[in-house]
This record gives sequence, C-alpha cells and structure tokens, in this order.
Amino acid sequence: MNNDPLGRGPLRPAPGVLAGAGAAALVALVALAVLAWVAGSDPLAWLQQPMVDGRPHRIDMIQAWHARAMVLAWAVMIPLGILAARFFKVTPRQAWPAALDNKWWWHAHLALQIGGVLLTAAAVTLVWQVSGSDEALARLHRVSAWATCALAALQVLGGVLRGSKGSPDEPGDHYDMTGRRVVFEAAHKLAGYLALAVAAVAIATGLLHVNAPRWMPVLIGAWSLAWAGAFAWLQCRGWCIDTYQAIWGADPRHPGNRRPPVGPGIRQLRGSAHRACRGGTPPAV
Repeated sequence: MNNDPLGRGPLRPAPGVLAGAGAAALVALVALAVLAWVAGSDPLAWLQQPMVDGRPHRIDMIQAWHARAMVLAWAVMIPLGILAARFFKVTPRQAWPAALDNKWWWHAHLALQIGGVLLTAAAVTLVWQVSGSDEALARLHRVSAWATCALAALQVLGGVLRGSKGSPDEPGDHYDMTGRRVVFEAAHKLAGYLALAVAAVAIATGLLHVNAPRWMPVLIGAWSLAWAGAFAWLQCRGWCIDTYQAIWGADPRHPGNRRPPVGPGIRQLRGSAHRACRGGTPPAV
C-alpha cells in the first residue's frame, strides 16, 4: 500500500525494473564488445582509440581543462540541479502537508546551478584568448557554447528579477502569482531545458573537434541516459509536484491554487484535496 501523502509512486524501482535495466546495460556492453571485435581490436583498446579513425587526438592542457569544466558543469551538475528542483520539492520522508516549504530542493538546485555557472565562467576564461579553428565543426562548437553561456546568463538574471516571495500575511509575486512571477517561471523552465539541449550539442561537437577517445562519449552518453531514465521514472511516478503547493499547501484559499501550474507535466492537487490530506488519506490528483 502506498502511504505517500501526495499519492506518488515508490521512489525506488521494483526489483523487476532494476533487473530489466541491468539486463539492458549488459546487452549494451556485449554489443560494444562485439563492435570492438568486429573492428579488429579488444574492447579496451577500441575505447582508447579516437572517435574518428585516421585523425589524431589533439588537445592542449588549457583546452583539456576547459572541456573538463564544461562537461562537469553541463553534463553533471546542472542536470542534477534540474532533477532536484523538478522532483524533490516534497522529499520522501517529509510529512506534507503538516510540514511545508522544505527548502532542501532549493538549496540543492541553487548550489548545483551556481556551481555550474561558475565552472562555465572559469572554462570560458581559460580559452578566452585562444584562437579558434575555422573548421565547420569548430565553428558549430563555438556557436553552441556561446549560446549555452548566454542562456546561463539569462537564467542568473531571471533569478535575480523573479520578484518577491510573499506569504498569506504579506503580498508577494510568488504567493499572489503575479504576471511577473508567471513570466519568470515560464521563461526560467524553457530557457533551462533549452540550455541543456544546446550544451549537449556543444559537448558533442567539442569531443568530435578534438577527436576524443571513444571512452569519453561512451561514458558521457551512459551518464546522460541514466539521467534521462531517472527523469522519466520520477515523472511517471508522479514526483513532479507544483512548487506553489509544495510551499503553501493545497488549500484553495491560496491564490496560486486557483490557477493551473506553469509548465507541462506538473501535478497539482484538486479542490478540497487539502482536507483529505489532513484526514490522512492520499488525495486524488
């Protein structure tokens, strides 16, 4: 029986799902080994070879640290920050709605996103005066990388201009869901996912441009698939809870509960669900 106050599915996948994921990973490893065997080398040697045969893998120390910082920021930290903000506004052991406004997600999201932006700034500083190649792949990498930086800067600016929080006792942009807050939430979510997609292009073109060893795209790709799998799992299990209700509850007297949440796939409790929660019964959503 599921006793989650928000009617969410279990956070941990069932043994059958884990077994299926493990089997899929094993099949992928076997396929990789077969591919290496067909290519005429053992798997470890194949992974250490450059992505494109016939081209050397060339990268200097400054470019290498630039790449490491950008991959850490945009393949690891910022995606994890997105998961924290989208799916953990109400944590697994939180006694919602008796315990509201759990700021764990906010601190995690802020730390990971600011850390990612700082790493991005450091990575840009490293190559600021490095003359770039005129190859089409290098130009595409620069365009996508600068677009990622611009979107990241817009995210920071939007966060600063998001308006006041407010409360039932004090007017505020978030509590009252003013136009300013609605625009911020829509733009912040759209720009965040767009930045992640553009950053993926920058990472892929960067790896191809320096003809990185194959283990790098394999490792980054495996991590990205695991992240996407976690995102899909949490979304399907109902863990994407409306920020407004995570902070102030589902009482329809709050103004934000009288309008739909901003963005697709966000769960919002209906009407008198707050009374069902108070009675200890998971609400219908």
